[in-house]
This record gives sequence, structure tokens and C-alpha cells, in this order.
Amino acid sequence: MKLKIIALSMLVSFAGVADEGMWQPHQLPELEAVLKSKGLAIEASSIANLTAFPMNAVISLGGCTASFVSASGLAVTNHHCAFNSIAHNSTPENNILKNGFLAKTLEQELPAAPGSKMWLTENVSNVTRQIQQELTPQLRGKARFDEIEQVRKQIVAECEATPGYRCEVYSFHGGLEYYLMKQMEIRDVRLVHAPALSVGNFGGDIDNWMWPRHTGDYSFFRAYVGKDGKPADFSAENVPFVPPSFLKVSAKGVQENDFVMVLGYPGRTSRYDLAEDVRNKFNQRLPQEKAYREQTIALIEKHAPAGSDSRMKYESNLAGLANYAKNFDGMIAGYQQGNLQQRKDEFYAELQRWIKADPARKVKYQPVFKEMELIIKTDIAQQDREMVLSYFANVQLFRTARRLYRLSVEQQKPDEERERGFQVRDEDRQKSALKRMSRSYDPAVDLELALHFLQKYHALPAQQHIATFDQYFGLGETFDEAAVRAKLESIYKASTLSDEIERLAWLGKTPDDFKNSQDPAIQFAVTMFADDMKLEDEEKEQLGYLSQVLPKVMDAIIQYNKSLSKPVYADANSTLRVTYGTVQGYQPRDGVYNTPFTTIGGLKAKITKEEPFDAPLVQQEAIAKADFAGYLHPQLNTLPVNFLSNVDTTGGNSGSPTLNGQAELVGLLFDGVVEGLLGDVDYDVKLNRSIHLDSRYMLWQMEKVDGATNLVKEMTVIR
Repeated sequence: MKLKIIALSMLVSFAGVADEGMWQPHQLPELEAVLKSKGLAIEASSIANLTAFPMNAVISLGGCTASFVSASGLAVTNHHCAFNSIAHNSTPENNILKNGFLAKTLEQELPAAPGSKMWLTENVSNVTRQIQQELTPQLRGKARFDEIEQVRKQIVAECEATPGYRCEVYSFHGGLEYYLMKQMEIRDVRLVHAPALSVGNFGGDIDNWMWPRHTGDYSFFRAYVGKDGKPADFSAENVPFVPPSFLKVSAKGVQENDFVMVLGYPGRTSRYDLAEDVRNKFNQRLPQEKAYREQTIALIEKHAPAGSDSRMKYESNLAGLANYAKNFDGMIAGYQQGNLQQRKDEFYAELQRWIKADPARKVKYQPVFKEMELIIKTDIAQQDREMVLSYFANVQLFRTARRLYRLSVEQQKPDEERERGFQVRDEDRQKSALKRMSRSYDPAVDLELALHFLQKYHALPAQQHIATFDQYFGLGETFDEAAVRAKLESIYKASTLSDEIERLAWLGKTPDDFKNSQDPAIQFAVTMFADDMKLEDEEKEQLGYLSQVLPKVMDAIIQYNKSLSKPVYADANSTLRVTYGTVQGYQPRDGVYNTPFTTIGGLKAKITKEEPFDAPLVQQEAIAKADFAGYLHPQLNTLPVNFLSNVDTTGGNSGSPTLNGQAELVGLLFDGVVEGLLGDVDYDVKLNRSIHLDSRYMLWQMEKVDGATNLVKEMTVIR
């Protein structure tokens, strides 16, 4: 009963409230009056039902969203979500990343990148009480963290007793609630169609996060299963998956002020961060992270020349780095130019006044805020070293060696005692990562990245150094670049981990095999293991402490927001959410208004002979013919390309289906506007806008340009 009261208390009066919120599906019935008033034509209860249309047509790709659009497992997502699989299948001789790809038959479809999967959510259940009942109240720090982890693993193991399913327990509101998500795991995913890069990524990084936009950001996968209809590993004998439902694709599209909703898996937001956390994020952490990403991009571009095989291996990585570097730049600019910090400071002050105004609230909440402030200070003191070490940990040779040795150590334990990520259920992921490395790794580039971040590490205060790390790389009081480079060159030359067969051969070997190895990268992993575990234990100690404090802090914020009749929803955490709004433009600055649609005429005006505006010749010829029949915007009387809405989204929503009131697919969400990037921290009704690919442009491009008529025919298109 207590948990039911907590859940209901998070839902307040929504009349007159902005279209803010990334809602859990079970909350939708409480929003029905608002949704109906805005244009929802189906029942809100059907959206809350995960096993009914349209929710059972929406799938997670792990970091992106997709949706089924045919009865034969055809799924549509963003081009940038399929980027890794497209690049993985590209070679200098057959560069499908540049030229595009279309399978006219099932036999021509290509295996997606190793480890690619689709997850179809079938059930979400509240397991808060189960976790709380198992916890020993007096436990603190790492002991508390370990006990929570053990309970979560037990719940997951019970859920995964049914073969073919993947289960995870997610924390909501900082640990105030926990939900178990059960998903069918489809393991055979194949690439079906992708437009040319200069369509799918038209405008490139120049247009990224910008409006107006003219990007054809879509691609298609297909899900395959065994002949028995159950998930299976890749096999030529597998058959297309028959989804429980699929979305119809609208050729009618939307118009200004139309209702739209987005169903997907948003990654991470932090809208309930305290004022000091926000101050540190924008003045210290984000600027440093942005700098590290830009430095990484520069090194890759310098040592992997454009057009080379090495560059092709890093294209997906480069796209991700550039995306977030520009994202951080926009967020920092928005923070500096706006009043976010002032509003966060004022909110915190008002919250404290509300707490102190009532003796019971003061006793209940004031001590936990003091504890939370201490946690924030500790995190800030450690963040520089953690950031440098995390970027070095992304250097593939050393990351792979560490992962292999850790897996070997964990495999000596009973499965239920292993660290999450290294259990039997994770072995396929580990193997896939080792295979993907073959098309994402170049030793010469990797070495330069290692050298760069070793230099950044060396610049840390001496007390933050790790003695064994310094000793392994021969780091002295001054950074001798020539000596460190020579050390790295000897490691990369002698290590066999660059070879896929040699990497895979380490799977299943014992810790003693690793200790006896002469491979210098393996020796690094063995040498660093004790220090790695010490750092991990320190992090668990902090997280265990946080697991006691943060739920109480969030409870105070929820109760305070409730007293103000503000909407309360959980921060995004990669679980299935629904957001709604209308198609509308915005005013980014004084005297300027951005209309909600871009058109083929605007795309044509941008075309040049240079990347990233070098539209394919075949597309230019199709534009010149002006055959847009069946796909015209009725008011604009031309082909729309992208459109804006005020739906509340973030990273992870990429590829999410944008639906009209009838739950027909009218677009794909793929980006946001630079002026609204602070939305991860604070929703602004005036500036938060999402960018969608218009379904009419996608269908026109498929039919009139790429000849993907087989796929258009396979889908149910509403004309």
C-alpha cells in the first residue's frame, strides 16, 4: 500500500502544465484527459499496456530506439543508430557507408555488427518492496552496495529462467523505487537498407543540433529468430521474426500544431541535481570532457587519414565524439548565457525554507541534505583523476587486456557471486566486443591516444598518481615523451591482442595463464588488477553511501514539487518512456522565429560539391524532376524534410517512432536544437524542441531515389 501511495503522489494535477515529462507507461492513464485534449485518438490505457499495440512494436537497440514496421520483423531507426553496423560492413572496395545499401531480397541482408541485438519489453514490475525487505537497515557503504547488487542479481536470475529473455533492475528517483524490466532478446539482427551517408548524415557536424535541418536520418534492420519462433544466434536457417504488432507508416504526415507522441528509451537526464552539482557540471566537468573529446577527434583525424581503412574503422567513434563535443559546447553556452544556475540556487533555497518551515520535515530531511553536500564535495575532489583514467580506459589495447583478465578472475567464482557484466549471461557480449574490435581498432591510432592520455594523467597532482601505473609506463617526475612513446611502441609491437583469433583464444583461460603470459598488454592487466579493484571498491563505498542518502533527498524534492502542483516524473534511465506534445516552432532569440518544417527546397539550396552537403547525384536528379506526388505537405505544397515538436526527449530517444493521435508513424526523432540542450538538466517550455525526420521525406527518398520499393511495399503505408 505504501508503494502505491508513493506512486500516486508523483502524479499531480496536469491541467495547464507544459508538455514536460518522460513518463513511465503505467502513468499514462492518469494523463488521459490531457492527452485526449491534445489529440490522442486511441485509449491511453493501451499505451500503458506493454503487450498491446503500439507499445509492443517499439524496441530498444541499446543506446537507440527502433520500431517494427512490418509483419516480417522489418524495423526502422536512425541512420546514426545503424552507423556502426553500416561501417562494420564497409570496406574501401565496397564502401556502403558512403554509397548506401539496399537488400532487395532477404538473402542479400547483411549481419549487423557483432553483438547487435533488439530488445522487446514485455513486462515492467515494481520490485521496490522486494529489495527493501532484503536489505539490512544498518548496512552502509560498500556492504550496502554489495547487498543491493546481490538482491538485484537474484531477481534478474529468476526473471531470466525463461530462455530468450534479458532482464534488468533499474533504479528510479535515486533508489526511491526499483523496477524490473523483462525483454525478449533478439540476437540475429541484419542490415536491410541505409541511404547514402550524404543523405543519412546530410549537414554532418555543421548542422548537428541546429535548425533548420535537412537530414534523412533513417535506416532499416530486420529481426531474425529460429524456425521455432524463438530467439537464436545468427544462422542461415533463421527466419524473419513475426512481431506482436507493427506500426503503419503515414504518407499524410503532420501539420503545425498537430499532436505527436514519442515512444522510446531515453538515456540519461539529471533534472533533480542540486545547485552545487549543476555549478560543478558546467564550470568544471563538461568543459574538461569537451576538451578531451575534441583532442581525441583531432588525434584520430591526424593519424587515420580520410579515405583510409583506419579512418573507416573510427568513423562511428568519430561521429559519437563529435556529437557529444558539440552537445557539451551548446550546453555550456546555454548555461553561461542563461539563468539556469540562478534558478537552481533559488530552487534549493526555497526547498530548504520549505523543509525548515515544518518541524517534522526539518527532522526528516535536513540531515540528509548535509550528507548529500558532503558526497558532492567528495565527488568533485576526485573527478579530475577519474576523468583522465576513464579516457585512458577507452584505449582499446589496454581496455581489452583488462576485460579479458577480469573475466578470467570472475569465472573462478560461482555465477551468482560474479560482478555484473561478467556473469554467464554476459559472455556473449564479451565475445562480441572482442570481434567488433577488428573493425574499430588500429594500433597506430590507439597508441597515439594512449600517449596523449598518459601525458594528461602525468599532469595530475602527485598524490593522485597510482604507483604501479607509473612504474609500468616508466613515468618519472617529468614526462619524457620520447621514452614513453618508445615504451608504448614496444608494447603494441609485442602484444598479440591486435589479432582477433589471439584475442578470442584468451576466453576461458585461467588467471594463472594470464600471470604466466609474456604479452605486455596482458602483463599490464595483471599488474594493475589490485589497484583496479581498490578503485572499484572505493567507488562502491561511495555508491553505497549514496544509496542511503539520495532516496531521502529525492523524497523531499518530490514532496516539495507536489506541494507546488509541479509534474513529477523520474529522470531518464534507458527504460521505456512516453512523451507527448505538438508540432511547433520556437523563437531562439529576439526578432527570430524558427518555423516547424523544412522542405526539399531548403535542402536543394544547401547542396554543394563538398562534404557534408554533397547530396548524391541521383538525389539531385530526383529533386530536379520534382515528382513529390503523394508526399506533399498540403499547406506548404512541397515535400517536407524535417519538423520540430516540443516533445520532451534526450539521447537514447534517437530512432524513436514519432506517432500521431492514431498511433501511426509520422516521423523518427533524431536530434534536438542547440538552444534546448540544457533540457537534460532543466526543461524550458520556450526552447525545448526535438527534431524529427518527416515520414513523407523518408518514403519519397526510398521510392524515388534509392529504389527501395520492395520495403515500401512491405510496409503498410497510409496514403
